Amino acid sequence: MSLEAQLAAAENQLESTADSLGDLLEQIGDRISPALLGDRHRQTLFERARAIPSTVAAFPFGFEFPLHDSEPKADLGISLVGGTRSAAYFERRGQAKNAGGFEVGLAWLLDDTHSEGAFIRRLTGRKMMLEYDIGSAPAGDIQDPGLFLRSARQPLSGGERQAREVAAMLDAVVKAVGWKPEPGEHQHIARVHGALEEDARVESLGAFPARTRRIRLAVSGLRNIENTLSFLARTGGPVHCAASTIGPFEARQAFVDLSVHFDVHPHGLGPTLGLGFAAKERIANDPRYWIDPPQQWNPFLCCLRESQLGVPDKLSALETWPSKPELLICQGGTLILIRGIHHVKFLLRNHRVEAIKAYVFFLLCPWPIGSAGAARRRH
Repeated sequence: MSLEAQLAAAENQLESTADSLGDLLEQIGDRISPALLGDRHRQTLFERARAIPSTVAAFPFGFEFPLHDSEPKADLGISLVGGTRSAAYFERRGQAKNAGGFEVGLAWLLDDTHSEGAFIRRLTGRKMMLEYDIGSAPAGDIQDPGLFLRSARQPLSGGERQAREVAAMLDAVVKAVGWKPEPGEHQHIARVHGALEEDARVESLGAFPARTRRIRLAVSGLRNIENTLSFLARTGGPVHCAASTIGPFEARQAFVDLSVHFDVHPHGLGPTLGLGFAAKERIANDPRYWIDPPQQWNPFLCCLRESQLGVPDKLSALETWPSKPELLICQGGTLILIRGIHHVKFLLRNHRVEAIKAYVFFLLCPWPIGSAGAARRRH
């Protein structure tokens, strides 16, 4: 069976299991603690997910939980891969007569990855991420999701060629979300890219069309406090606040990788800075990355609790999120459910920690795992 056929089989099983991602979440949603997602927000999120095909669960998807906020709510993130049934669904949406501007732009971007010779496909592959503001959106407000791209083939570290590739990613994102080009964004992103050293690299680049215009630029591979503070000093970031935030976690050896998240405006870098912590190294194309040992995040979460950062009930619920693979008997067949924590991000503003967010994932693999696993590794 070809890789394409294996992926099609995985999507077929998911489509037989649930009519939409919302219906699928209804079946597995009891794995989400009420401390992280309360009844009212749970139903809102599931209802919004009913506009998304269940086939997106053939790739990792997950949630953003605000750990600093006592309200148990979440935003939703999905992976979208060109050439799949899920992509065809969004392409049809973008071609409909009543399609909105973002739907048209997303369909254009998906179509642009069809050709193997297309530059954006060679750079990012056919995968993109959509992030839906649900818990963080005003009540009853349905917004277009954020769109994010990342390099699929090699790290976008420093260098002239990589700088051109980052600029191409920016152009693709701006066009897809329906904005006009802004030279200032290119200038400020080029300045951040020029400050990269050693193993640091551009991790992702994206935008939220429903928010005030800004480009979200993530740089990862900083490894430790020394590299991070040196990088922030070169970009004009809040060095002192970052040092006091990172220090306790480095003392505990509670992370293996650091990322910095900038908001880039046409006139410069925004006042909010994100610091992302990962407890494991990302290994390209290695499916073992998605399996978290149950205790892997405990040192980090213990440090959060001791520093009195985060709502205690949410931290306790997050400790039990990573779990061993679980067999689910569903209408469409047997699935393996894997849960893990991708990263935790601090938002710094005005020289203090303004918010803390946990980014967690679900991964559903048809059983036997070989058929879906091979297809997922390809992408």
